[in-house]
Amino acid sequence: MELTDRQEKIIQIVKDEGPITGESIAEKLNVTRATLRPDLAILTMAGILDARPRVGYFYTGKTTMQAIGESIKNKRVKDYKSVPILVKENTSVYDAICTMFLEDVGTLFVVNEQNDLVGVVSRKDLLRSAIGKQNLEDVPVSIIMTRMPNIILTYPDETLHEAASKLIRYQIDALPVVRPKQGKDGSQTETKYEIIGRITKTTITRAYVDLGNEEL
Repeated sequence: MELTDRQEKIIQIVKDEGPITGESIAEKLNVTRATLRPDLAILTMAGILDARPRVGYFYTGKTTMQAIGESIKNKRVKDYKSVPILVKENTSVYDAICTMFLEDVGTLFVVNEQNDLVGVVSRKDLLRSAIGKQNLEDVPVSIIMTRMPNIILTYPDETLHEAASKLIRYQIDALPVVRPKQGKDGSQTETKYEIIGRITKTTITRAYVDLGNEEL
């Protein structure tokens, strides 16, 4: 988020004279209160300024980058997850390659007959299989996939910052968004997960673009 010259001047006024009312800021800038309202809203929502009724605006002490960082950390996986592309564990490698190209994705998530997440297949996995001489129609993805519990997961209430950190730390392209499956008696099973979405590097990029385009 890049601040305008007027927004920078507002911050400096509030730093020097805060707490200060919006009317007083408008007078110092020789503009109307209505003209100033969008700028004050942006700075307040970004966390750079704060406002209290009958007191006025005051500087929070946060830099622009700190405010942006906090905004990023408040974004949740559940608000940005996209639809996961699933295949069954008995799907052939050939069909998995076709699915990956048709869906234009880089990662497929593998489920069993109960729709439990059991594996992940990446472009590299499929390419490695294609290099060999075996008939790809005879090889199930269960042979080449990364299996549970070696799959890195993310959850709906995690922040995008946490999800992005996992993508970087483990050098992977996508994370399955999951929730623990409930047993028939209502209990949670620790090793079985339902996949409800995916987070990719493209997701993270889109979130940063959205942040830059936010208009308050």
